[in-house]
Amino acid sequence: MEQSPRPAHCLVFPYPMQGHINPMHQFSKTLVSKGIKVTLVTTKFLSKSFQQLSGSMPVETISDGFEGGYASAESLEAYFSKFKKIGSETLTKLIEKLNATGFPVDCIVYDAMMTWVLDVVKSFGLVSAIFFTQSCAVDNIYYHVKKGLINVPVENRVSLPGLSVLEPLDMPSFVHNPGLYPGLLDIMVNQFSDIDKVDWVLCNTFYKLEEEVIEWMSKQLRLRAIGPTIPRNCLNNQKTREDDTDNGLQMFKPNTDAYMNWLNEQQDHSVIYVSFGSLAELNAEQMQELAYGIKQSGKHFLWVVRASEEGKLPKGFVEETSAKGIVVQWCSQMEVLAHKAL
Repeated sequence: MEQSPRPAHCLVFPYPMQGHINPMHQFSKTLVSKGIKVTLVTTKFLSKSFQQLSGSMPVETISDGFEGGYASAESLEAYFSKFKKIGSETLTKLIEKLNATGFPVDCIVYDAMMTWVLDVVKSFGLVSAIFFTQSCAVDNIYYHVKKGLINVPVENRVSLPGLSVLEPLDMPSFVHNPGLYPGLLDIMVNQFSDIDKVDWVLCNTFYKLEEEVIEWMSKQLRLRAIGPTIPRNCLNNQKTREDDTDNGLQMFKPNTDAYMNWLNEQQDHSVIYVSFGSLAELNAEQMQELAYGIKQSGKHFLWVVRASEEGKLPKGFVEETSAKGIVVQWCSQMEVLAHKAL
């Protein structure tokens, strides 16, 4: 009796930040639903902080070279440099380990922030797919910066294929004012350093949302729009398995009962949701201005302020606004955005 062919085995490797993990995790679940074997790859440090792991796929770890992850690096540049060296070595060992099992690796889908992964992929002769978590419009801008077709800093209006004419402030802040984030512009632009060598370019968007720019970029790259990468139960007419209830891998533990019970008490479409994610750091003046704006709006609000940022809140703000809103250290963005109160 003939054995059925084994399913393709794909490694999915997001950059170790919450906003990159979520879309690639959801994309992984879609691959699994199509019969593909998926192994999710993350760093050893980050795996210790995951509050929830999906039972639909195994998780393997590699090292980024830091005991405490990005926070223990002296700078962003230092983190990327060491991650490239140590990550390449440990990813190679992981692939060798998996290849010794009955399910060798066939393909790696990797985050565009980690361009060094392509060298590892090519050394094994695997299929490569680079994954951009941002929109095609943003990708288009960085692509043209890389090609030297946009001067940095931007001083004049810019016209790019598929996009309307852009003013300087329409551009990402990395582009129109690169001095705000030293080194980050190079990292963002270098996502396209070997873009012509990958087998597929995957972008977290959908065709009807960015039709013109997708049409243009598809002529330059082997690009596919694979979004929106959100839980299937958040999409109309999409069924999900009863046991598939997780909406992402959380780096921080949310106090779900506190904010969901509060949201359930609010009227439909009455709440302002404020969150700057897992990485952004506002200075004290910015926090005060934001707090003042929220308070003066008179609207009900849910504001996510990480524990490391709470000290920047204006004194007495939480108590003074308790009748209108709540401040939480973390929450599941998917659950919040799907709630009727927003």
